[in-house]
Amino acid sequence: MDYLAELNDPQREAVIHTEGPMMIIAGAGSGKTRVLTYRIAHLIKSKQIDPFQILALTFTNKAAAEMRTRIEGVIGAEARNIWMGTFHSVFARILRSEAHYLGYPSNFTIYDTDDSKSLIRTIVKELNLDDKLYKANVVYSRISNAKNRLVSYQEYNSKPMYMSDDMEHRRPKLGEIYKLYCERCFKAGAMDFDDLLFNTNVLFRDHLEVLNKYQHRFKYVMVDEFQDTNASQYLITKNLSGVHQNICVVGDDAQSIYAFRGADIQNILNFEKDYPNLKVVKLEQNYRSTKNIVHAANCIIGYNTSQLKKNVWTSNDEGTPIELIKSASDNEEGKLVATSIFEEKAQHKLHNSDFAILYRTNSQSRAMEEALRKLNIKYKIVGGQSFYQRKEIKDLLAYMRFTVNHNDEESLKRIINLPKRGIGATTVNKLIVAANEQQLPLWEVLQQAQAIVPARAAGAIAGFVTMIQRFAVDVQNMNAFDAATSIAKGSGLLRELYADRTVEGLNRYENVQELLNAVQEFVEDDEEVVGGQEPKDKQLGTFLQEITLLTGQDQDKDEDNDKVTLMTIHMAKGLEFKVVYIVGLEEDLFPSQMMLSSRADLEEERRLFYVAITRAEEKLYLSYALSRYRFGSLKYCEPSRFIDEIDPKFIKVSSKFGGVSTQPHTTVTSNYATNLVRSTQNNKQVTKPASTHTPSPNFAPSDTSLLETGMKVEHPKFGFGKVVNIDNSGTSKKATVVFENVGEKTLLLSFAKLQIHA
Repeated sequence: MDYLAELNDPQREAVIHTEGPMMIIAGAGSGKTRVLTYRIAHLIKSKQIDPFQILALTFTNKAAAEMRTRIEGVIGAEARNIWMGTFHSVFARILRSEAHYLGYPSNFTIYDTDDSKSLIRTIVKELNLDDKLYKANVVYSRISNAKNRLVSYQEYNSKPMYMSDDMEHRRPKLGEIYKLYCERCFKAGAMDFDDLLFNTNVLFRDHLEVLNKYQHRFKYVMVDEFQDTNASQYLITKNLSGVHQNICVVGDDAQSIYAFRGADIQNILNFEKDYPNLKVVKLEQNYRSTKNIVHAANCIIGYNTSQLKKNVWTSNDEGTPIELIKSASDNEEGKLVATSIFEEKAQHKLHNSDFAILYRTNSQSRAMEEALRKLNIKYKIVGGQSFYQRKEIKDLLAYMRFTVNHNDEESLKRIINLPKRGIGATTVNKLIVAANEQQLPLWEVLQQAQAIVPARAAGAIAGFVTMIQRFAVDVQNMNAFDAATSIAKGSGLLRELYADRTVEGLNRYENVQELLNAVQEFVEDDEEVVGGQEPKDKQLGTFLQEITLLTGQDQDKDEDNDKVTLMTIHMAKGLEFKVVYIVGLEEDLFPSQMMLSSRADLEEERRLFYVAITRAEEKLYLSYALSRYRFGSLKYCEPSRFIDEIDPKFIKVSSKFGGVSTQPHTTVTSNYATNLVRSTQNNKQVTKPASTHTPSPNFAPSDTSLLETGMKVEHPKFGFGKVVNIDNSGTSKKATVVFENVGEKTLLLSFAKLQIHA
């Protein structure tokens, strides 16, 4: 197979340049997966590099599996020997081998988000803190952000800036919670997801012999989706490539949309500062989308100031113009989108799976779902509750996890009275207090419960201890499936679910059976582990690690795939569809109201819109509503500023959407959107409006009850203007403002966001 012949010139350059640091800037649809795949194949096939010396890091198991399959197609079974996987899975494996350096057992438990939040709630309760102020989500996010920035609890509690910030938010005990959380995890022999990266950095920092070992093992380090890395991930990859300097990062700053998860766009923007001799290759040819879609995307991203300049182009057909859907309400928006899908399917013989509806927030799916159901169009929502998050599944997994690791207190607390066996909350709390006072694992205290709790409870606990000990023997002597089946039956969970003959009970029973099927598949799968150095471990502990590291997309096993896909834009990253609908393009919704306080936030929203546009292959629809129910109230809406940022020659308003019903309202409607409708009807060219306004760095809406005629104001979209009239008649107060760039606008003051300037 002549894989180099399949590549264009920049792609080939990226593949054959193997020595030294390199950054591949890969525009949307430019074939970056192919380049990364062939580059690895080239190292092995042409450069005779041992696959064991190559480390390739991805952000999803799905991406890793796809790349491994492609590489295997070029070089054969040797592809199985590459160290390839997600950051978390690869470094979990390294930590399994090196955990003793950090004082952890090699079979440490990996806490998922729910486990972590449960532990936080326990600590908050023990400290007698207000759980409404110290919400588990908020505390967990704060701890996670600290770890991603490599801030330990010791540093956190010694820096006035963190303490001051917590005081300002009325959570002065947050540092203490962080400390107790880390101590409890360590005591339980557990790491959360962030610890897998945080502790890898600690391992490499404090044990240079370990770092040196892996620096020499991995002669070539490659990172996919580099724009999504956080500080912790970047430091690991930088350290690992410190000896050979053969680091290759692939990414697109224009698709950096995960700042809320800790991703730092500066990693890719400033990569050259760490590597002055950096080789940069730009993949600018888009193979996915039509010219109209590519040009529209370029228009959008051109408004961002923080970016690596590139000129994305395509040799694909011109394609149809982007269609703009204007509707009176969110419900009507749903109907118009569903009707459009119905008509597109009929006219162009498309399948449901060719369509995607993308939105900014999950709550927008309701109107879309109702409209699709009425037209009997099958759909699926990506990002709903995953299989492994269902209660009955987490219950059985907790049994398995505690059997494997008796120090896992969160799992123990979940299962000790499940099914009910007479061990109530009061008894459990006594045992926890005793464990804390004696500085012992809760499991050890359970084995001396007769000295702590009444005889009846002590008897029930003794039975539980004996059962777990029996399960532990099974885990040692059986494969994962046989051990899991023994636990499911012996615990009483399977029997209790089977006894519930309701529809819900049967579903839960079938879900547990499906989990056991997954364990069976794991046992029967003969593929070697990442790195390929030993046969795949069939033990239950290994299965538990693999499923804990799964992503939401990896868990989708729906057999009927011919469905319209509904998802948030964040979930759509990396996907593509023939026809895409981006709905809810309204100010305060997209861009989000929460992302208008700084230029950096607004530019991230614009990158999110860029990602949405570039999911479309053949046809793109943009949709907005003039009114929408939000938080229980009907809100009048302004079209998103992002619509204005697309050159009007790439957009049209179809006649089937031009005559939508509207209702009287006093809201600002974008001049551009209004003129666009007229221009379509009159076949006249529309002049692109002046550049939209970016709010001042200190922009914050003022109290509009203080507004007076003659005042100078700033609007987040329309810029600076002067108030020329205030109308107090009717039920709503309105102001007429003459803006410097867009002229006169009448605004509902209960809705508009204005900052008063002196």
